[in-house]
Amino acid sequence: MFWFWDPTFIILIPAFILSLWAQIHVHSTFSKYSNVKSSLGITGAEMAKRLLESAGIYDVRVEMVSGWLSDHYDPRAKVVRLSQATYNSSSVAALGVVAHEVGHAIQHKEKYAPLVFRDLAVPFAIVGSNFAWIIFILGIFMSAPVLLNAGIILFSFAVLFSLITLPVEFDASARAIKKLRFMMPESEVEGVKKVLTAAALTYVASAAVAILQLLRMLLIAGVFGDRE
Repeated sequence: MFWFWDPTFIILIPAFILSLWAQIHVHSTFSKYSNVKSSLGITGAEMAKRLLESAGIYDVRVEMVSGWLSDHYDPRAKVVRLSQATYNSSSVAALGVVAHEVGHAIQHKEKYAPLVFRDLAVPFAIVGSNFAWIIFILGIFMSAPVLLNAGIILFSFAVLFSLITLPVEFDASARAIKKLRFMMPESEVEGVKKVLTAAALTYVASAAVAILQLLRMLLIAGVFGDRE
């Protein structure tokens, strides 16, 4: 039954290779610039607080969380959460990542449109990611085009979320670099740019995987449509 759709896995190979390379690249780049101490002489936590205050943001907390590069901004709790690799570090890599996360807090304050849309899309993306393939596979077993189409529509929300995420992440990095240009020597800013560019590639890779997964679903649905 599955012989004709198994080969569709092949269209995912380029995206999986890109994802693997992106992960290796971000790990090696962050590790490299983690060994370069910033001339600012402040920790990631201190950098976050300084940048938040300079942006007129006084209601966002800074906390440390476990995990490697688990740094993120939580708009609901209004918290910049920094990983152990950045919270107490004064490296160029750490300060760059911290500035990026503060960039999200500034986006939130300014109601940056792509961020607003992404936040609105979160519940749809979660439903799409969790249930799209279940419904789609049921459509295959039951030969039900309605379920196949429902699965495709649901997964489209996950794809849309990954695409909306790209401008949000690129903008946060641009904001970080702009802020740091007034604080760091250009040589250190160049290191920050390399770290944030490597991190951005992981989002590009995720979007590529999502798009090709959607294409794969369309191909599978087309095959079943031809067999009806």
